[in-house]
Amino acid sequence: MYLGIDCGTQGTKALLMDESGNPLGRGYAAHALIERPNGAREQDPQWWVDALCDSVKQALAGVPTADVLALGVSGQQHGLVVLDEDLQVIRPAKLWNDTETAPQNAELIERLGGKEACFQRFGIVPLTGYTVSKLLWLKEHEPENFARVRHILLPHEYLNFWLTGRLCAEYGDASGTAFFDGRTRQWAREVLDEIDGGSGQLYRALPELLTSEQSVGTLREEVAAQLGLPQTCLVSTGGGDNMMGAIGTGNVREGVVTLSLGTSSTVYSYTEQPVLDPTGNVASFCSSSGGWLPLVCTMNATNVVTQTLTVLGKTVADIEPALASTQPGSESLCFLPFLNGERTPDLPQAQGSVVGLTSNNFTPANIIRAAIEGVSFGVLNGLELILHGKQAEVILVIGGGARSAEWRQLLADATGATIRVPAEAEAGCLGAAMQAIHAYSHSIGHPQSFTEITSRCVRLEESGTATPRKELREAYRQAMANYRLRLTELYAVSL
Repeated sequence: MYLGIDCGTQGTKALLMDESGNPLGRGYAAHALIERPNGAREQDPQWWVDALCDSVKQALAGVPTADVLALGVSGQQHGLVVLDEDLQVIRPAKLWNDTETAPQNAELIERLGGKEACFQRFGIVPLTGYTVSKLLWLKEHEPENFARVRHILLPHEYLNFWLTGRLCAEYGDASGTAFFDGRTRQWAREVLDEIDGGSGQLYRALPELLTSEQSVGTLREEVAAQLGLPQTCLVSTGGGDNMMGAIGTGNVREGVVTLSLGTSSTVYSYTEQPVLDPTGNVASFCSSSGGWLPLVCTMNATNVVTQTLTVLGKTVADIEPALASTQPGSESLCFLPFLNGERTPDLPQAQGSVVGLTSNNFTPANIIRAAIEGVSFGVLNGLELILHGKQAEVILVIGGGARSAEWRQLLADATGATIRVPAEAEAGCLGAAMQAIHAYSHSIGHPQSFTEITSRCVRLEESGTATPRKELREAYRQAMANYRLRLTELYAVSL
């Protein structure tokens, strides 16, 4: 048996499965969130540990745990965990959706020579939310804490450290720090030298890099006892939630597109060669399965829809009738859903806007549709950037938004692609468990490729398929054009 653990923004999930991907147990535990009006969003790493313990124990209930051979951890990307010389957490982790560090991101880009210079030197343009600006923020705002930094970890790396006692990283999650060159798969020391003045403090704090074939180690004795797992249980390298979501949807070969509709929204597609974008809109990430994973992320997704429903006194049950009873474009009502600022386009200080209200279109159903269209159009603009004019034939949709049949139909009609839903809803957990299989197979000398593993573990839910209605394609083109127009009018940017 294999265990996949996914530490997200809102909580930690655990999935126990067999060699063929059949689920045997599940668990979930929620996280608290430190949120301040200035854009700060933080969590205490101990909350992740506590949630991991709770969710894993739920998943293992009634199961012969001695048969658990390996586990993998998926984690929210970009978060900054800093440890002192005694390996103790110095302060709460700043998260991927923390926009308090926007000024530091802009300052760092300028100090490195501008966006074009960053792209040429490191293959990536730092965006607010990436890990690097959090380090400069720490130096400028908490110099005493900055001086204590001896180890730098991402969320999933911290959990691997807690599980095994080993400090290490892997290419996928590392490529989202902006102090990593995804072209060469090496740490970019120059970026860190710009922050610490070339002292080497930050570069020396970086963990060892491992490949997906390697493993972090086995469980610490006290951790094994606490979780009820054998100490021989292998811990794979794991990775960022998007990288594990890619594995969990079979996105380990070219031609597969995954769209995630969670708290944030992401769209990505595996490639054999790096995809480099000088604008920074497409993140030139590495995959955690050996290749690259060009990705576009928007910071506002199901959270916007949920809050809209709450304000209207509605629930998620009202999504289906609202979409079914309204037309593409919401009668020219446009919702720019930037409640948390935005990452793509790079507008960390942006605010949400509802534009085009009239006495005719000002209805709860239209507002719900406009919120969902705003979230969808933002990430579909990103898909166009990744595909470079190519047409996606099939898109695998995961996350909370994938549960809505009408939302899936909207995506099919707007893209012209067939929308498919994986049978296992928790793609991050599944991908982490599949990576554990991969690492374990290498450790015993009988390596299994990711293609082999995904072919038997990733299944599709036939009832969740949505096929595009050609007669609505033009209406959605017009609606997306209106979205881009409003974006340009209000923020002078376009995708």
